[in-house]
Amino acid sequence: MNDDNSPSRKAGASSGPVLNPGESTLADLPVGKVGIVVSMKPSLRGRKKFADVGIVPGTRLEMEAHAPFGGLLRIKVMESSLSIHRDDAANIIIRRQDQP
Repeated sequence: MNDDNSPSRKAGASSGPVLNPGESTLADLPVGKVGIVVSMKPSLRGRKKFADVGIVPGTRLEMEAHAPFGGLLRIKVMESSLSIHRDDAANIIIRRQDQP
C-alpha cells in the first residue's frame, strides 16, 4: 500500500546535494578520473568515519572501479584504496581534476 505521507514521498526527500558550477558528486566520477573533495552533505552517515580515513575537504580522490550492478565504488585516498557505497558517495561533493 502506497502512503503519500511516507518519507520517500515528502518534499525534498529525493533531492540531492546542491552543486555549484564545476562540481559533481563522487558517485558521478568516472573510473580513472580524479576529484578534490569540496564538501560533504551534513546528513551524510558516518561523516567521522570518512574523516578518519582522510576524506575531508581538500583531499584528492581517484576513482579506481565501479562494482557490477552499481553497489560499491573503489576509490584511492592518499596511498590507500577503499570501498564506499554509491549512496554515501552521492553525498560527497567534488571538483573534478583533468589530470590523474
